Amino acid sequence: MNIRRSDLPLLISLDVLLEEQNVTRAARRLNISQPALSTQLGRLRDMFNDPLLVPSEAGRGMLPTDRALAMQPRLHQALLDLQGAVASTEDFEPLTARRNFLVAVNDNFFTQVGLAVAQSVLAHRAPGIRLSFIAPKEDNLTYRMEKGEIDLYVGLTQKVPDALKARFLLKDDFRLAQRKGHPRGTGNLSIEEYCTLAHVMVSQDGQFKSGVDDALEGLGHQRHVALTVSGYNQIPLVLEETDCVATLPQRLLRRYAAKLDILALPFHLSTFDIAMAWHPRSHEDPAHQWLREHFIRAAGQTAAV
Repeated sequence: MNIRRSDLPLLISLDVLLEEQNVTRAARRLNISQPALSTQLGRLRDMFNDPLLVPSEAGRGMLPTDRALAMQPRLHQALLDLQGAVASTEDFEPLTARRNFLVAVNDNFFTQVGLAVAQSVLAHRAPGIRLSFIAPKEDNLTYRMEKGEIDLYVGLTQKVPDALKARFLLKDDFRLAQRKGHPRGTGNLSIEEYCTLAHVMVSQDGQFKSGVDDALEGLGHQRHVALTVSGYNQIPLVLEETDCVATLPQRLLRRYAAKLDILALPFHLSTFDIAMAWHPRSHEDPAHQWLREHFIRAAGQTAAV
């Protein structure tokens, strides 16, 4: 079959349809309407003289035909190769370039590094460069980077998938935080007193346990977690208005030092490393290299503080 210029968008749509096996979700990813994608699917069926996707007997979604299954991995790889072949190898000029970068990072690491990167990029006054920071989901990170949906991941070094390239950015450790004027005072506290205080912690799924609690259990202790929130930067708001305390990364707490007391913990917690990671397909991309340099400089500035 001859592949004409007008067929390429159809093949891109087919690749997404075979991944999602659902017209509604595929249309959302392709940023087109569901009727438009249904029309494209009809044209694809004519091109290949095959249904390609048929309704599932379970009544939800669609199932690929044998021909579609045989074609999918080669089609997917061919589109990735094509994308790499047409990617610009020229020098990247941020003042004139048009590029959207999507960075997966939680609000703790955004506060520590991402904010400085945003300030640095904005200082370039490059109107065609736009940044999006989203919450990371490590379970499908490599796949989304392979597809070009995510440019960069910033997080714990041990959570970086082996398939990605990575660079160390920062090392950090934990401290205890409480509001200024807390009734317990600012003296050193014992592990027993630590455990009796009301703690607030970050939990995306509402669980009242983290690595801090695992460390305490190893020492034969258990703390009282009274409250959880979904983001790190919510915790200082809670601490200012209550007698709760929190165990948080030291570099994050420095931003709130004017309003919070920052104290040593009465037990040992290991330090942790922060890294940025990217897919090998982006390694030589000048625009991507430019973005990574911003993170390296921002991390260096943060480490020097």
